[in-house]
Amino acid sequence: MDQATNDRPMWYVREVNSEADTAAFAAELAGRAGTGTVLALDGDLGAGKTRFAQAFAAALGVPGVVNSPTFTIIKEYEGGRLPFYHMDVYRLSLPEADELGLDEYFHGEGVTLVEWASLIEPLLPAERLHLLLEYTGPTSRRLRCRPVGEQYAAWCREMGLAPEEDTP
Repeated sequence: MDQATNDRPMWYVREVNSEADTAAFAAELAGRAGTGTVLALDGDLGAGKTRFAQAFAAALGVPGVVNSPTFTIIKEYEGGRLPFYHMDVYRLSLPEADELGLDEYFHGEGVTLVEWASLIEPLLPAERLHLLLEYTGPTSRRLRCRPVGEQYAAWCREMGLAPEEDTP
């Protein structure tokens, strides 16, 4: 894992000015995704987590409508370049999430995107990319990325994301 000073995790940041910029960033990540990719997504209500997931899924070639799995917890989508597993764990406790067998998704044949991932952080795989969407204006966002594992750190560097030493 990339390290910032004082042995804190390295964060990378990209400022985006529109929903289209956010979708382009999601598509850029989707282009790098492979079997076992895990994106751990967090942000305030309305920050654009589900919209990010929709853009990511579209870039994977997932057909049809992708919507928030708030009440179903997990939605599985086939038909794209890879299976897409979209989770929303907002309504789960850690013990409830632990009973779902999420490892089968994390280590399965597809790509997993978990909304509200910080709520189940102990259950997440050892390697993943944390994404934090923050409001900076009506349509602008700060996208913070914390890679856990060299593959994800390499993605951040290759995508030209700016390193940021202070964690949010």
